[in-house]
Amino acid sequence: MASLNLGSLVQSYSIFNQASRSKSSPLPGYFLFTPSKNLSSSIPPKRCFTSLPSISSVLTKEDTVEEEEQGPQTQTPIFDFKSYMVHKANSVNQAMESAVSLRDPVKIHEAMRYSLLAGGKRVRPVLCLAACDLVGGQEYMGMPAACAVEMIHTMSLIHDDLPCMDNDDLRRGKPTNHKVFGEDIAVLAGDALLAFAFEHIAVATVGVTLGRIVRAIGELAKSIGAEGLVAGQVVDITSEGLTDVGSDHLEFIHVHKTAALLEAAVVLGTILGGGCDEDVEKLRKFARNIGLLFQVVDDILDVTKSSKELGKTAGKDLVADKVTYPRLMGIDKSRDFADKLKNDALEMLQGFDPVKSAPLIALANYIAYRQN
Repeated sequence: MASLNLGSLVQSYSIFNQASRSKSSPLPGYFLFTPSKNLSSSIPPKRCFTSLPSISSVLTKEDTVEEEEQGPQTQTPIFDFKSYMVHKANSVNQAMESAVSLRDPVKIHEAMRYSLLAGGKRVRPVLCLAACDLVGGQEYMGMPAACAVEMIHTMSLIHDDLPCMDNDDLRRGKPTNHKVFGEDIAVLAGDALLAFAFEHIAVATVGVTLGRIVRAIGELAKSIGAEGLVAGQVVDITSEGLTDVGSDHLEFIHVHKTAALLEAAVVLGTILGGGCDEDVEKLRKFARNIGLLFQVVDDILDVTKSSKELGKTAGKDLVADKVTYPRLMGIDKSRDFADKLKNDALEMLQGFDPVKSAPLIALANYIAYRQN
């Protein structure tokens, strides 16, 4: 079973807040308790929150947790992001292993599983599960959608790597799908994952009303079609070699190509977890910001890291003469832009339960500071 390897980048995140946890609702193992200060006695309601507790997540370059001086000593939870990600990624991996079993025709299922179970950070499915939990849902409600989002993400990677697209030989430190199974099977493996993703949500989701399931399927379809991922891909391809690409043009590409699927992951989790319309829209904005943040950081890493460090071919955008954020605004301004996107995303979490929002805060920080 593949498991998530976060390396030494992130050890833990600390959530400093002014709300306490109910005694009847114990924290999972990835929440630890250490002394902190100024803790109030109430928890905001689960949905459609209006109160605005103080929420912050601290990550230093040395991966240490700092505490704020806030008054009398009491107990506040420290969120262990690495443990949380490993736990959730393993749950997702087990669910996908079961969903896409090795059966006839063996060749196509081998190809599907080769890329789907090849590891990876599982950021998108974890975002889906975290959003579901944030609005009061249970993991089982969001798991089929979480797996579906990862199936579609894997499809996009298989197709991106094809000779007719980015023509890449390396993905997650392994030969790309078409290098192992051939271009014909790789195309079909991507197609099969795409189709099965929607089937899986429709058939495997339990404990959720049919109306919410249909709404979730519609959101996912829109995010990857001609108004979503495909739109971004097309504009990206047709923009290669252009010299007059501005920031708005580049943002359109990546809001659609990269952010759309991250946005769908969060929105699906919110819908299936029982979130209200206000929850959906706040978390949609959160996800759009971290989706664009993901791409800005990806562009920076592409020109600052080696292929070995990235687990994929470095510098390929430069070779393809693509416009990227570092090329458009330079490395320093790209990093400033990434910081702004992260802060804008975290602002959307104000008003939610600080303990339940801890994974999303930590994920935003992880995306901002990741090294591959």
